[in-house]
Amino acid sequence: MSIKIKGIDLISQEREEQLTKHGITVESDVENNNEYQLVDAASALVSPHEESFEEMYVQTQSDYPPVGWDKEIWGKLIRKPYKDRLVIAGALIAAEIDRINAVVTQSAKEILQENLK
Repeated sequence: MSIKIKGIDLISQEREEQLTKHGITVESDVENNNEYQLVDAASALVSPHEESFEEMYVQTQSDYPPVGWDKEIWGKLIRKPYKDRLVIAGALIAAEIDRINAVVTQSAKEILQENLK
C-alpha cells in the first residue's frame, strides 16, 4: 500500500520551497505582487484544460505572465502536470494571504504611529 501525501501537506511544502529554495519573501511579495499577480497566477494554474493550456497562457495571452513575472519561469510553471499546478496554485494563494496580512499589519502600524503624533 502506498502512502500518499495529503494535499495540504504538498501545498505547505511548496510554500516552504518558495520561501527557502527560491528566495521569495513576504516583503518581496508586498513590493512586487501588489497588483494581485499571485491570485492571477493561481487562477491560471488551476485550469484543467490540458490541450490548449500552454497556448492559452504562454503563447497568446498578453496578460500572462502576471505583471513583473519572468516569462521563462512562468512557462515552466504552466507546463507542469495538472496536479503540480494545483499544488503551486495553493501555495500562491497562501502567499497572497501572507502578503495581505503584511500589508494590513503595516497599515495598522502606520495608523498607530500617526495617532501618537
